[in-house]
Amino acid sequence: MCKTLIIEDNTAFRKSLREILLNEFPSMIIEEADHGKEVLKKIQDFPPDLIFLDIKLPGESGLELTKKIKTTHPGIAIIILTGYDVQEYRNAAYELGANGFLIKNLTSIKEIAATVTSVLPAMNQ
Repeated sequence: MCKTLIIEDNTAFRKSLREILLNEFPSMIIEEADHGKEVLKKIQDFPPDLIFLDIKLPGESGLELTKKIKTTHPGIAIIILTGYDVQEYRNAAYELGANGFLIKNLTSIKEIAATVTSVLPAMNQ
């Protein structure tokens, strides 16, 4: 059983990602938030194994949050989500401790599942 937190301000994308994850990993327990302000509280209330984190969020960027989360909770795997395939974003994400990086609308369901199992090998079915 994996506890996953999706932090994404686009409701349609967030719901779609949730559905994909539950179809691929039926035992996954998922919580959601739509802005960065909720992240640290959600981590306290629902300590996740995995966080999907949008790079552009209201209030605080996903990159800033990645740094904060990895400083206080280094064992949480973080997969950055972005609509922009920009090398600078990818480099910054990995430098700040992200475990994965996905481009919205260019990533297949198979790639999402492979990324999850690469950052959380226990999810490999």
